[in-house]
Amino acid sequence: MDIATEFTKRLVELLRSERHAMAEFLVALAEFDKRGLWRERGHTSLFSFLRRELGLSAGAAQYRKTAAELVQRYPAVEGALRDGKLCLSSVCELAKVVTTENCAEILPRFYGLSSRDAAEVAASIRPVENPPRREVVVPVRAASVPSAVTAPAAEPILFRAPELNVPGRVEVAAPEELARSEPVELRAGSPAARPSSVDWLDGDQARMHLTVSKAFLKKLDAARNALSHSMPDASREDVLEAALDLLLDDRARRKGLTARPQMKVRPSKPNHIPARVRREVWARDGGRCTFVLASGERCGSTHRLELDHVVPLARGGASTADNLRIRCRGHNLEEARRALGDAVVDAYAGGWRRPG
Repeated sequence: MDIATEFTKRLVELLRSERHAMAEFLVALAEFDKRGLWRERGHTSLFSFLRRELGLSAGAAQYRKTAAELVQRYPAVEGALRDGKLCLSSVCELAKVVTTENCAEILPRFYGLSSRDAAEVAASIRPVENPPRREVVVPVRAASVPSAVTAPAAEPILFRAPELNVPGRVEVAAPEELARSEPVELRAGSPAARPSSVDWLDGDQARMHLTVSKAFLKKLDAARNALSHSMPDASREDVLEAALDLLLDDRARRKGLTARPQMKVRPSKPNHIPARVRREVWARDGGRCTFVLASGERCGSTHRLELDHVVPLARGGASTADNLRIRCRGHNLEEARRALGDAVVDAYAGGWRRPG
């Protein structure tokens, strides 16, 4: 038995032990909370007990407190945590939508999700009522400055939608006018805005908070002006989406994924892969690495993808769709080592891209 397999089995055992230990902790914590024993320790809440006596961070304490409450009400949550199907970081989102009636139906939808993905699922189950439709540009000011200050023009700009129920899009003042606004009183204890975050409103809509520079806003306004004829009432979202479409279209063209492919075949070098073949392989493999891991799952990576020959060109392989597959850079190298040997790959390690 090779060392990698032994280590993998050992890691699987340790991970299983970790999950069981976490489940046992949550069951004990649920019983501790049910009896209200944290009061006897002089705490005002279970959260305070977790923070002060067990020394957990605020986030870790909140996750465990919420999970313990769910374990008390829904026994299936314990089994999901013990089996590793449910991530501890997603229990807060699950708690927003789960009930006794829908637990059996909803719980599997949160299996294997991160906290962000769980927030999206929770929003699709219980959408935000009357989501805001307003876009506002707000100057960001430091919280440690004196109580009355005027925001300088070079300050970063926060582009966000506030918690307001406004039915239509509202035009906002230009950054220069915001910089000349009246002084704003600041509280020293006010929390700073996160650089970037996404709050899901329902299954299809989300509110995005993004900190950008003044130069970014100028480019955004210039782009909206450039689209004023083709998109007269374009919002900032419309402009950003149009820019992303152009970027993705350009990337697709670079990979030969055009909407109207040129079917004329021209003479080329033996190692040349025609654009139509690239399109066929890319569409067939879904634009992801198809390398099969030892666990039986596909790699699925979308980073640094390359076309790899099943039978290398050096051994007579052809550049056809049947003899090509998508591989990420790391697995492409792995395939090359299997087919050509370590010595050949190491000899071309400097500028090697495809195993010939």
